[in-house]
Amino acid sequence: MGIRILTSLPKRLVFLIPASMLLGLGAGLVWDMSPLKVLVLPITMLMVYPMLVNFRIGQALSMRDWRAVGIAMALNFIALPLVAWGLARTFFGGEPGLFVGLLLVGLIPTSGMTISWTGFAQGNVAAAVRMTVVGLLVAALLAPLYLLILAGAVVDVDVLDIGRTVLLVVFVPMVAGVLTRYSLVRRYGQPHYKRHIAPLFPGLSTVGVMAIVFLAIGLKARMIAADPALLLRVAVPLVVFYMVAFALATLASRAALSRNDALAAVFGSVMRNLSVALGIAIASFGPEAALVLAAAYIVQVQGAAWYVRFADRLFGPAVEQLEAAPVSA
Repeated sequence: MGIRILTSLPKRLVFLIPASMLLGLGAGLVWDMSPLKVLVLPITMLMVYPMLVNFRIGQALSMRDWRAVGIAMALNFIALPLVAWGLARTFFGGEPGLFVGLLLVGLIPTSGMTISWTGFAQGNVAAAVRMTVVGLLVAALLAPLYLLILAGAVVDVDVLDIGRTVLLVVFVPMVAGVLTRYSLVRRYGQPHYKRHIAPLFPGLSTVGVMAIVFLAIGLKARMIAADPALLLRVAVPLVVFYMVAFALATLASRAALSRNDALAAVFGSVMRNLSVALGIAIASFGPEAALVLAAAYIVQVQGAAWYVRFADRLFGPAVEQLEAAPVSA
């Protein structure tokens, strides 16, 4: 029963994230949660670790689906960071914490949800996996530099400190995840691992996401209570960001890619790695930045769910449907 609940958690993120935010808000109003800030980095590492158990760096070195991966990476590391930077300057030019939070949404691409939503839309899942691997590796290397260039004039950016945080949040869990997978496959065999063990890790990561969102909101609960319109002010630029991101990704993908590759490129660029970004936000920039990332979970999941509904209208039916369709005279 517990295993079934755990495996179902990722599908319920759209409800679990708001629930975690409300619980964090209530707890932060009742108790002083500032002593819990020391738990943020360890919980973030534990949250990211399950995502990377199935991480295979060899997938990043393959040249398959290179055109789709190239389009997604151009969006991820050129177009969308600039969109996030422009919106941050427009909406939060005088509020450094919120500014860097919105910027982080645009800087850290791809997550396990990239693969999931590509599958839901019947896109090229193998390409989505490759985009996830490449995106995370490149972002881990570029994020400190991008933050210095794009946010250095608004907020103090300690490149060495951010680099250390990225090392702890990305590379340490990555190594631990690879070793975990190797050990489990060696002990239980690939078929048993794939069927019975691998499905548990996304649920474990979701528990970590809920814990981090709870802490992020709890640490800033009194600020939110003093300014109830804050969440609305945060939501508006996030909605604009995701609308622009979906539009850019759709136009670029439709112009150059087949249906299945195009859908992988859309979800390989619009889905942001909010978990890693949230860990960096809390560790290096504080609860204001984290508030933006917590709210982004809701917008991102809702946006992806609606996009899947319109995927066939935008790109045509899946290949299997086309092949199965009767030929008209």
